[in-house]
Amino acid sequence: MNCMRVFIIVLTAFLIIGCKSNSGKKVTVYSPHGKEMLSDFEKQFETLHPDIDVQWLDMGSQEIFDRIRTEKENPLCDVWWGAPSTIFMRAEKSGLLEKYVPSWADRIPEASKSIDGYWFGTYLTPQVIAFNDKTLAAQDAPKDWSQLISPEWKDKIVIRNPMASGTMRVIFSAMIANSIKTTGSEVYGFEWLKMLDENTSSYSADPTQMYIKLSGNDKAVTLWNMPDIILQKTLYKYPFGYNFPESGTVVLTDGIALVKGAKNSEPAKEFYEFVTSAESLIRQSEKYYRIPARKDIEKSRLPDWISKASYITMDLDWQLISENEPDWMKKWDSEIKGKSKQ
Repeated sequence: MNCMRVFIIVLTAFLIIGCKSNSGKKVTVYSPHGKEMLSDFEKQFETLHPDIDVQWLDMGSQEIFDRIRTEKENPLCDVWWGAPSTIFMRAEKSGLLEKYVPSWADRIPEASKSIDGYWFGTYLTPQVIAFNDKTLAAQDAPKDWSQLISPEWKDKIVIRNPMASGTMRVIFSAMIANSIKTTGSEVYGFEWLKMLDENTSSYSADPTQMYIKLSGNDKAVTLWNMPDIILQKTLYKYPFGYNFPESGTVVLTDGIALVKGAKNSEPAKEFYEFVTSAESLIRQSEKYYRIPARKDIEKSRLPDWISKASYITMDLDWQLISENEPDWMKKWDSEIKGKSKQ
């Protein structure tokens, strides 16, 4: 009997694998959400849809935009899961996205979605000032954007290279947009970036290198998104703490979209709906520290840390940022980055 049960289990496994490989149905996902979350939801989705093979690439959101733009004539990606709304705005304008209105489209604010149905918000992501909490206490670490450019933090700041990171590009662009709002000019914004560069010891090529540098034996500070800082501390025991900037936190809307001309549109829609369902968003909040953009999920179903997170949202013109970010970042890269070290 035991041998027969083993035979049946093995036979069933082969049938499932054969069904998946012979069906030819797959979904290719480009995402910056990290291997932990991507692997998790790949397995969950494939359990429910054994005839669909999920394949994913984990890379920075700006890198995703550049890659999808390069592949425009022959799209290789089906679902683009994760990027600041400002990048999705540019992708929509560039004709890179397929119009798709998900089943929950009416349950998020107008500001968190494309008015024409090309991309929709999944998470609200606060950006924080993170620090090495084995060398710095929260009260001693910078508490606002202005403190980051004081001489006290000279060569103590490590930053993910903004040219490849949607997160950092938006933080930098927000400083310029806020300068325009408060002074009528972008001058102070670029001056702030210049002084930040003077205090920056290195620009890391990827997040992992940044984590390693931030977790050394010296005082170290960075700018990054709150969910990832908490995730790295919880899952990998990195010595990370964070402060919400006192004058206002840059809160990104992170989104999802289908790629125009995708070869696997129907399985892609199924994956899209699965990872953005209320149940998936609750799991993402519990396990990966994401704050759902949807307003129909009861607070009692979400972790306490979401309601306890106390921060002031910086009032920003996201359309202005989306339209000007490429030029602003080119100027930063050519006129500011590393110039103070020359």
